Amino acid sequence: MTKSKILIVDDEKDILEFLTYNLKKRGYDVITANNGQEGLELAKKNCPDLILLDVMMPEMDGIEVCQQIRKISNIATTYILFLTARSEDYSELAGFDAGADDYITKPIKPKLLISRIEAFLRRKNSVLDQINIENISINRSEYKLIVNDQLIHLAKKEFNLLYLLMTVPGKVFTREEITDRVWGDLIVGDRTIDVHIRKIREKIGSNHIKTIKGVGYKFDI
Repeated sequence: MTKSKILIVDDEKDILEFLTYNLKKRGYDVITANNGQEGLELAKKNCPDLILLDVMMPEMDGIEVCQQIRKISNIATTYILFLTARSEDYSELAGFDAGADDYITKPIKPKLLISRIEAFLRRKNSVLDQINIENISINRSEYKLIVNDQLIHLAKKEFNLLYLLMTVPGKVFTREEITDRVWGDLIVGDRTIDVHIRKIREKIGSNHIKTIKGVGYKFDI
């Protein structure tokens, strides 16, 4: 079985070593770069399955690297997870606008990082019919939702929205992504998404779906 390839771009040597150690221990093929320009060149050359990208770097910051990657056809759909310090929360919206798939906050917790990476790579490598997370099981082919061993009815758009959020636990889906993936070409406002989220919470409980103000929603575990 081919190893998944992960590119880490960070100007802090200790972060690179820490992430490389933990990812190689899980069997991943790891490539590293210590600045944005080098990271962009390695991304073009190696076509990684996923990129861990620091936001604040000299020469070319993570936002610009992400924007450039999204313009290059053979790597435009590569998953990009930003690495950011808590004090850099202001940059999250800019990061999602640039095309980031998710954020990992420093200091990095290895177990959380691995779970996020594995969730993204599962999504890349397979089409999931059934997803089981804690007390919730959702089956797309059977159009069935089970919560605490109870069958729960959701309207079609509610079901599709919950399924989308559960495909990658912890990932923040922007309102634009949700609109595109759930409603397609239909034009819907933020209010429509909010109402569907409220209805889902009423049926499955309010603990799992988290609101990321000004950005979108995520399924939390």
